[in-house]
Amino acid sequence: MAEITAQAVNEFRKKTGLGLMECKKLLQEADGDLKKAETLAKERGLKQAELRAGRAAKAGRVEVYIHHDAKSGVLVELNCETDFVARNEEFKQLAKDLALHIMAANPLYIKREDVPEQAVDEQKRIFMEQVADKPANIQEKIALGKIDSWFAESVLMDQKFVKDEAKSVRDVIMAVNARTGENISVARFARFIVGEGR
Repeated sequence: MAEITAQAVNEFRKKTGLGLMECKKLLQEADGDLKKAETLAKERGLKQAELRAGRAAKAGRVEVYIHHDAKSGVLVELNCETDFVARNEEFKQLAKDLALHIMAANPLYIKREDVPEQAVDEQKRIFMEQVADKPANIQEKIALGKIDSWFAESVLMDQKFVKDEAKSVRDVIMAVNARTGENISVARFARFIVGEGR
């Protein structure tokens, strides 16, 4: 078994953003091979990412995006568990990407649970009216499909990521969550356009 040096652990920590003990453990399992340890971290991270969702995320950063014409912009608060991850380049890039995404995609809510029940009921009523001419046994199914599409347009976490439409915003956040080993969440955002909102 290869000896795991403090330098190797620190290098791996900077690269992945994981805790010291986790880095040392992964390097030991990978017999000192950085690439193999990184693969192990990714495999385990994706499985554990869902488990971290309930942990308190009280560190983080506020990111700003101002469009080139200076007539529109976004403020977004992205949270994580530690200042170490908040200073991590990947976390900073995620915050920048999310600000850009919010400017481009104009979400109304962060997650489905944030959507007021009245808004969902109103959309369902509209969609049921739209499918009134369809057979009764499939009207509800079609309307529910339309509601899912409406969520995909209105809810940040459900939207297709503007920089890679093969992924949702949730997928992009979960990937960073997996690599850092911390719960990462969008706390809030505000979108500004000159002349709107008065």
